[in-house]
Amino acid sequence: MKPPESALDTLLTGANPNPFSLLGTHAGPGGTQLRAILPGADEVEAFSLDGYRLGELAKIDDRFLFEGQLPIKPQPIRYRCSAKGHDWLVTDPYTFGPVLGPLDDLLIAQGTHYRLFDKLGAHLIEHEGAHGVHFAVWAPNARLVSVVGDFNDWDVARHVMRNRVDIGVWEIFIPDIADYRAYKYHIVGADGKIQPLKADPFAFMAEIRPATASMTAVPAKLDWGDEAHRDHWASVDPRKVPVSIYEVHAGSWQRDRFNWFLNWDEMADRLIPYVVEMGFTHIEFMPITEHPYDPSWGYQTTGLYAPTSRFGEPAGFARFVDGAHRAGIGVILDWVPAHFPSDAHGLVRFDGTALYEHDDPKQGFHPDWNTLIYNFGRREVVSFLVNNALFWAERYHVDGLRVDAVASMLYRDYSRKAGEWIANAEGGRENWEAVDFLRATNRALYAEHPGFVTFAEESTSWPGVTQPAYEGDGKARETALGFGFKWNMGFMNDTLRYMARDPVHRRHHHDDLTFGLVYAFSENFVLPLSHDEVVHGKGSLLAKMSGDDWQKFANLRAYYAFMWGYPGKKLLFMGQEFAQRREWSEDRQLDWELCDAPAHAGVRNLVKDLNRVYRTKRALHAGDCDPNGFEWLIVDDKDNSVFAWLRKTPGSAPVAVIANMTPTMRTGYRIPLPQDGRWNEILNSDSVHYGGSGKGNLGQIKAVDGCAAITLPPLSTIMLEYAG
Repeated sequence: MKPPESALDTLLTGANPNPFSLLGTHAGPGGTQLRAILPGADEVEAFSLDGYRLGELAKIDDRFLFEGQLPIKPQPIRYRCSAKGHDWLVTDPYTFGPVLGPLDDLLIAQGTHYRLFDKLGAHLIEHEGAHGVHFAVWAPNARLVSVVGDFNDWDVARHVMRNRVDIGVWEIFIPDIADYRAYKYHIVGADGKIQPLKADPFAFMAEIRPATASMTAVPAKLDWGDEAHRDHWASVDPRKVPVSIYEVHAGSWQRDRFNWFLNWDEMADRLIPYVVEMGFTHIEFMPITEHPYDPSWGYQTTGLYAPTSRFGEPAGFARFVDGAHRAGIGVILDWVPAHFPSDAHGLVRFDGTALYEHDDPKQGFHPDWNTLIYNFGRREVVSFLVNNALFWAERYHVDGLRVDAVASMLYRDYSRKAGEWIANAEGGRENWEAVDFLRATNRALYAEHPGFVTFAEESTSWPGVTQPAYEGDGKARETALGFGFKWNMGFMNDTLRYMARDPVHRRHHHDDLTFGLVYAFSENFVLPLSHDEVVHGKGSLLAKMSGDDWQKFANLRAYYAFMWGYPGKKLLFMGQEFAQRREWSEDRQLDWELCDAPAHAGVRNLVKDLNRVYRTKRALHAGDCDPNGFEWLIVDDKDNSVFAWLRKTPGSAPVAVIANMTPTMRTGYRIPLPQDGRWNEILNSDSVHYGGSGKGNLGQIKAVDGCAAITLPPLSTIMLEYAG
């Protein structure tokens, strides 16, 4: 029976929100009714998927609507279409049942589905005997959603989706398409307004910018060979082992001869051996998720589930991680759950309403970055983000996430003036919804993936950032966020300010280097010298150092050795290991030619040796987060700008770290040491191997009666290990 004209018109124009009620197969008393829209066809025959001819359909409308009644059970149907001497096959998506099930509905509704990345998005599957792609998208306030792409001529009428009303998810299985097909969602809001075509929030791949379509793809890879690496990190306490991180912007570390990005395989061939040679334990990538604008460095992402296509296919990134793991290197990703850009193809007013963001700009707009803030009070949004964190851990085997802009999430008045923000229910400034989200994310990650580590970029004094986020323990623990580590922004700010001062004035600012030890063990800290310190007119780390060129290099070497001897895990941004002179820019590779200059090669030699000493000497890493692993030896010699402390751990020889932050060489300088006997000079930042003057202690000093007279080279840091 032909549908009423009004229903037919909406069906053929793609305006019918429930095409499954009219198209496909429908059982009836006289057999099964078949109805299909088959553009271009004059004649149509129906077949089962195994090739058995079932009968013919008649054209009942010149807009290529076909219909027939056959003595069969409802089943997936493949049509042979004919026109003007040409034949082609079409497998009808409207003859397939849904892919999602009642359990998915329940968990999605509760916000407790921890496998959303297996359900939403575009998945290459076999369904009811056919291979194809299952599309599913959350758009609860939409009147209609259809998937458009290069497989249906971007025709909004061809693949209108099935609405699972209870959970607001739209889905459709489209047979006979596979990977690397471009697609978007056509969404009509509840008010009838058509939204700009939307990329898939769960897309595993996207087109290369400036194009913005999502791509069907298989995330990650199947043939991993990194079991030993993952087992190792699952078996250790990361607070008590060496963690030295090399922060990388994948688009500008190195480039090819055409100044284009390296793909993941090329990067693996160059970057992994380099990091191994330099002795770092981890690579931390600035965001590699899909983003439209290069100068955002990836921090304004439109595809949280997609490694950016700038560097190739998703499997390429998986191969990189696998290769890094096989070489003993961990991979950390910068992760941005704090905000998202307002690009029309992204999440903004996704279904015609403020779905992922807040409707009120006092809560939903970020004034610093002109971006939108996730609505952490909405369980579906929290589930989207928590699942994303789990996705990178499971599908790409990454070792950790560094969570960007945590402070902006924790406070409702962050970067806002009076009257520009809305207080919480108690009248305070804390964003408890964001707190609950961060706690939930860390609980899920640490429970599901042993060995995984999270890092917070948190610039305030929020209590308990790295305290375990237990549930149900009362008000005292509600602030605990559950991160593994926190970036120590205070260390970075204080020490860089000190190193920029002329040494003659440093005696008046001695506390800049000592104050950090007041709180050094209040959290589990990473000491970051990150990209943020070498952009926006700040200059390179070398440029920040005081003095002439020789003194700048000496200061930088002394500073690095000071930092590697200081309690806390280490992080250094790319290029600073060889004292990049220019400020970093995302649109060019690092100035690698500098490595041929002796002074720059010397700094790189120093960083390499610092990492080696840090890794091999337990006293320098096992107590990074333990106050018992640190002891001041000299804390108040302001006049000479000398600092000395002991790093120690049970069962290992202690290491004394002594820094002379003036250009004056000091001979016969007396330093207290806890054990009499020989102390080997295991590192001296003034070594000629590093570009220094070569002053020192000839490899060894001797302590008598708890004291030793030593030589302190100018602008240097030395390390002495007890040898008995």
